[in-house]
Amino acid sequence: MIIRSETAADIEAITDVTVAAFEDHPISQQTEHFIVIALREAGALSLSLVAEMDGRVVGHIAYSPLQISDGTSDWYGMGPVSVLPELQRQGIGSALINQSLSMLEEMGAKGCALVGDPNYYSRFSFRNYPELVHEGVPPEFFMALPFGDEVPTGTVTFHQAFEATC
Repeated sequence: MIIRSETAADIEAITDVTVAAFEDHPISQQTEHFIVIALREAGALSLSLVAEMDGRVVGHIAYSPLQISDGTSDWYGMGPVSVLPELQRQGIGSALINQSLSMLEEMGAKGCALVGDPNYYSRFSFRNYPELVHEGVPPEFFMALPFGDEVPTGTVTFHQAFEATC
């Protein structure tokens, strides 16, 4: 498996992987591929990596800048993270997350936040910080990973592309 930055040639495959990954997801509204497209069109994909096996895109991870009400900068939102259903639970998502978090930190990011399953993301040291909230999301599903000792205090807003529905 190769993990690399997305290219223009990957865009259709990324959409296909994202649609397939969330098609049967119990809490998805099947808008994740629209979010990736909207982030790309807005120039807000700060980091976009694909996992490739045998020349085929089988996974994707996206990061975009976050707004935090206390004015903290250089924090990013992770998501969506997509792996083809038939290849899930084989370490592709974990590899994408681990490599991308390292790259994000190397880019000078101060931290990362996401909405997701705490049973999964806690293995990457994400956890809930009561002083950092995302309105409308139960606290146990909003998690953050600071890359230092400082955790912002305030409300997090993801890029407006996360509201994309088509």
